[in-house]
Amino acid sequence: MADKVFPATLSKQERLNSRKLIDMLFGGGKSHSMTAFPIRIIYMVRAREDGKAPIQVLTSVPKKHFKHAVDRNRVKRQLREAYRRHKQTVHQGLPETSQMLIAFVWLSDRHYTSPEIEERVDNLLQRIAEKLRAESEEWKVES
Repeated sequence: MADKVFPATLSKQERLNSRKLIDMLFGGGKSHSMTAFPIRIIYMVRAREDGKAPIQVLTSVPKKHFKHAVDRNRVKRQLREAYRRHKQTVHQGLPETSQMLIAFVWLSDRHYTSPEIEERVDNLLQRIAEKLRAESEEWKVES
């Protein structure tokens, strides 16, 4: 599966907009969280349903941090672009039968440059991929 190429796009199917899935992701239990300031990532791996994208993404920039919508939209656009450029990192480690839900939450009151955001998103996605690899090794040992 490591040789599979994923398109560098972010289609509508890859957006997380189901209230049920969002509640499941933020409800705790099986979700995990990491931070690379100013970004917090919350993710969860679950069984994949037919017709669903292997990874669905949500971006959240609270009004508490940026009062103007134009500022929130800029940060969300930067987060989506950074994810789009580095999503193959996580795609390669995800089993075919699994689906991952990811939420990017902005934690800062100030703007960052796109390269800084991209570096932090890449760091978070690599850390998730390492955890996925470690978990898949554990599953192979148990089998």
